[in-house]
Amino acid sequence: MKVMVIQGPNLNMLGVREQQIYGPMKLEQIHAQMKDFAGQNNVEIEFFQSNFEGEIVDKIQECYGEIDGIIINPAAYTHTSIAIRDAISAVAIPTVEVHISNIHRREEFRKENMIAPVCTSSIVGFGPFGYHLAQVGLFQVLQEVKAVQEAQAQQQAAQAE
Repeated sequence: MKVMVIQGPNLNMLGVREQQIYGPMKLEQIHAQMKDFAGQNNVEIEFFQSNFEGEIVDKIQECYGEIDGIIINPAAYTHTSIAIRDAISAVAIPTVEVHISNIHRREEFRKENMIAPVCTSSIVGFGPFGYHLAQVGLFQVLQEVKAVQEAQAQQQAAQAE
């Protein structure tokens, strides 16, 4: 199994920016924890961060046919990006959206979420631990998808006999 973690704008500034909202952990620390957990579960994991919407869209599209699941924190693009929403929808890869803060308890403009409707699930407000929850949830979804695919293959093989 292969998972891509996509981080949006300003997440490269974690540990520096607004620690009262996002906490003191740096993105590299979050990724190190995710890599450890993925390794314990025999999952390959890759990381990508960009402050540019088009690069995020390109990365989502590159996942098609190569990646089994996506964990994405679109950050500020959550509230504005139809392009990221359309890319997630187009590739039809199980995707879990993560937000460190609870976007529903923040400014009014942050309550509009363009991304959630095309994602498998959303994790909000658990701080950096939300990434761990996203991994647990996504790994479970991917195991279920794999089980269904194996059952379908067995059924087709039985019908072919």
